[in-house]
Amino acid sequence: MTKLIIFDLDGTLLDTLGDLAVACNAVLALRGLPQHSLEEYRRFVGNGIMRLVERALPEPLRNPYTVEAARRDFVSYYTDHIDARTTPYAGIPELLAELHARGMRLAVASNKFQAGTEKLVRLFFPDIPFAVVSGQRPDVPLKPDPAVDLDILRRTGLSAGEAVHVGDSAIDVQAARAAGIRSVGVTWGFRSREELVGAEADAIIDRPDRLLDLLGC
Repeated sequence: MTKLIIFDLDGTLLDTLGDLAVACNAVLALRGLPQHSLEEYRRFVGNGIMRLVERALPEPLRNPYTVEAARRDFVSYYTDHIDARTTPYAGIPELLAELHARGMRLAVASNKFQAGTEKLVRLFFPDIPFAVVSGQRPDVPLKPDPAVDLDILRRTGLSAGEAVHVGDSAIDVQAARAAGIRSVGVTWGFRSREELVGAEADAIIDRPDRLLDLLGC
């Protein structure tokens, strides 16, 4: 029944944590503020750039003006250094190529800003013809709102029952459930297996090639 696989980007297809952390720390350093460790950023990411910089700023500075200014600086720095440390997770390029060869339609649903999402997909997966690459846009709510998944279904002309949403966090599981789509949690990303279990993912896999077994495609 599965015809469409919707992938989260950060923590699912790509390990982007190093570049996100360096970019955010650069924004903090510009302001003479304390910086954070890679493990702290693992907890900060997942809800879009605005929430990332908000979480990184000291609490007294989390006002709309400072957060927006930090977001602008982050986007500028990150866009220029977006692939310095980022790499696909082991087995992901092979998985995408195999899914495409077997006739699956593929899409990306990310909370990363649209230009950054498109740039990373273009850089790391140039040979994969994704049906839709969807990042954060002003008119579309972020996951866990189901808007992105529902928009992908609309644009591909497929039903929720024909799709699977693959991601590394509870945010992805919640978005999929709200859209009526089956969810597959992955344990190689930014969040823990316990988070995925607690979110009641429909399935959990520990290696990319397990998705082929799970789908039976």
